[in-house]
Amino acid sequence: MYAKRSLSMTALAAIFVCGFAKDSRTFAVNHFYGNGALSMGRMDPIMNPGTPSTHSHAIQGGSNFNLTMTDDALLYSNCTSSLVDADKSNYWTPSLYFQHSNGSFLSVPMFYMNVYYFFEPTDDEIKPFPLGLRMFIGNASLRTPPQDAANVLDTNQGPIQPVQWTCPRTSYNIPSYPPDSDGMHGVGIQDPNNAGAGAGFPHMNCDGYASPLRADIHFPSCYNPEAGIQAHETNMVFPSSKGTTGGKANCPPGWIHVPHIFYEVYWNTPLFEGMWTEGTGSQPFILSNGDRTGYSLHGDFISGWDEEVLQKIIDNCNTGDLGMDKCSDAGFLNDASTTCNIQNLVPEKIDGVLKKLPGNNPPTGWGQEVEETGKQRVKRHFRGHVHGRHV
Repeated sequence: MYAKRSLSMTALAAIFVCGFAKDSRTFAVNHFYGNGALSMGRMDPIMNPGTPSTHSHAIQGGSNFNLTMTDDALLYSNCTSSLVDADKSNYWTPSLYFQHSNGSFLSVPMFYMNVYYFFEPTDDEIKPFPLGLRMFIGNASLRTPPQDAANVLDTNQGPIQPVQWTCPRTSYNIPSYPPDSDGMHGVGIQDPNNAGAGAGFPHMNCDGYASPLRADIHFPSCYNPEAGIQAHETNMVFPSSKGTTGGKANCPPGWIHVPHIFYEVYWNTPLFEGMWTEGTGSQPFILSNGDRTGYSLHGDFISGWDEEVLQKIIDNCNTGDLGMDKCSDAGFLNDASTTCNIQNLVPEKIDGVLKKLPGNNPPTGWGQEVEETGKQRVKRHFRGHVHGRHV
């Protein structure tokens, strides 16, 4: 009798899982509109709530973005820079600067941003982000290369490597990184599977059509409801393919499988062509936190989705690169000829020509230790170089 009952429960569990099983990836790209980013400035309600953040960011999404935010704050946004009006979420990443040979810094305009919503193969049910969910990915203190220059997004395949730089080129035959780079002397390391991408900054001019230097940031898609929406350090992990078949990856028991989001942030680096010499094993771009290496690339997210609309998109939308705004279930769309912007909430100069980076972050290079606290502290223990100069 007991054996029969066990078999029945097993069969029932299998039927339950199959009801949620997803055998192939579907996706839709969330496009933004308007005059540049929603805002730019030293604002980060996740890492530095209530105070100016240590470095400046480019921010997209809902207009109720602020230095301090309640869990439902984004629902009260007057507008959003997302074409899909049901998405009042905020997406942000460090801004980029060009370091001139005279020591000054020139702001690099954000060309545009895409956010891919991937709905991956899994035995789990994919659910919307809970309202107010906070996510952070990357390491703002990192100045050394990761173990693998290629993306690793499955905990069953090694240490997670969620960020890269991609350098689209008019010629696809020339690597964007020196093939012998160890990632510790002025430039990053090449992805073994893609000559145009890697960890850390490339040393070539990224001149692809409508595709300059691009920051690539992958977020985890397993949410732990016991940790809660505000516990950005512990509430998310990447799914694992361990014990699965057919290319599926699942979340730990009791966790919620949410969409896998991926930022593409394009920076208008061709504006600086002719101001530096490419292909020399060094490069002039620097993140707003003072990072010359590019290894500290990171991203933040707070969900402001209408969860009912997002669930319909998860279940029914597969418009790919055409855009989420082409989904029949996306709801009201914003007018792309208009704009949604808010002022920088920290009154200071962050663009144009600057003597110092916003927040007075010192330039830091390869192998240096950096503490990302209220004020950056730097320990020098490795001599790298940039623009052919030792630092």
